[in-house]
Amino acid sequence: MEMISPPPQICKFFISGYCRSGDRCPYLHSDPNVINHRHRVPPVSASSYQGLAIENCRGEIFSMCRDQHGCRFLQKLLETGDDRVVKVIFEEVYENIVDLMSDPFGNYLCQKLLEYCNAEQRTAIVQGAAQEFVSISKNIHGTRAIQKLIELINTPEEYRIIRDSLKGSVVGLIQDLNGNHVIQKCLHKMEPNDNQFIYDAVARHCVQVATHRHGCCVMQRCIDHGTEQQKKQLIEEVRRNSQQLVQDPFGNYVVQYVLELNMIPELATNIIIELKGNLAYLSKQKFSSNVVEKCLKLGDAECTVRIMRELLGEDPDIKFTTILPIVPEDIKRKLFELMQDSFGNYVIQTCLSEGAFKAPREYAELSNILKNYLSQIRNAPYSKRIQHLLNLNQ
Repeated sequence: MEMISPPPQICKFFISGYCRSGDRCPYLHSDPNVINHRHRVPPVSASSYQGLAIENCRGEIFSMCRDQHGCRFLQKLLETGDDRVVKVIFEEVYENIVDLMSDPFGNYLCQKLLEYCNAEQRTAIVQGAAQEFVSISKNIHGTRAIQKLIELINTPEEYRIIRDSLKGSVVGLIQDLNGNHVIQKCLHKMEPNDNQFIYDAVARHCVQVATHRHGCCVMQRCIDHGTEQQKKQLIEEVRRNSQQLVQDPFGNYVVQYVLELNMIPELATNIIIELKGNLAYLSKQKFSSNVVEKCLKLGDAECTVRIMRELLGEDPDIKFTTILPIVPEDIKRKLFELMQDSFGNYVIQTCLSEGAFKAPREYAELSNILKNYLSQIRNAPYSKRIQHLLNLNQ
């Protein structure tokens, strides 16, 4: 009795368009019910390609690229390093390179072709896809092909094409789930001068980029890969927009990142000057309180003095004698409220720990006020820590 083998199982992720395994997936990536806008791609078994020479594939290579087994077969032919194979495949797919770059299987063939083609062929591919670089970069499959292309280019002409193609869409790509990886690949591979268009766009749209889930990460990578001038260009924009950034769930990390670089010694002080008049409010917010703490820890004595004086109700720009002033009752009450706040109490703790050495006058003034409230916070989880910090200079 003849045994009938069960039909191959179709990959459910491929049907949804999100299978990341590509041609390595053990399940079938073909659905006979789906007709694509150019070709119907019927299921083909791997055995259909055994012993096939590249000459026998002429006229069918584009369809093979979009089939799981056909794509794998063509990649193996390319790996032989035979220039004749490269030439045949290149000539048959060049006209459809944009479609293939965004195809679940075709993108793997494009990546392999880019590895084995010569400089002239590679430049032709770059020119052929240039008009669609942005849309391909935003595609879940196409982003891989574009990243491979950027990784392999090495001529001024190719860099110029990439630059001109992406120049007007930098922010859109940065904010895209797939496109942001293309911008990061540019930062990693291309020379700073070729990437200046990215720095100009990020600086011009600093808040829009830094407050985005993907944008905040890309902005940090921009700072990592930039020249000193490019780093300063972005850091200046971060400082100028720090009032908005410190309150944002993503932007605050960008501010903290530039502070941790310690590239500009007076940066923490300059940021606190930008935040002047709002420190008490910002110290009670989840995100901005972290930035205030970071400025206290990484900033110099002037930075710590400015923060503590504002919280004590004093003007940070006025020079004081060592004589401690009489603090108004409303300021004392606000400090007590800050000490009880779930975020503000950490700012108070950092003021005490850093102020003990950087701002002794302000530390003494703050300590005198807070000691009067110790009995009222004795049951709070942070009371012992604050009590310890109040005794640092004794």
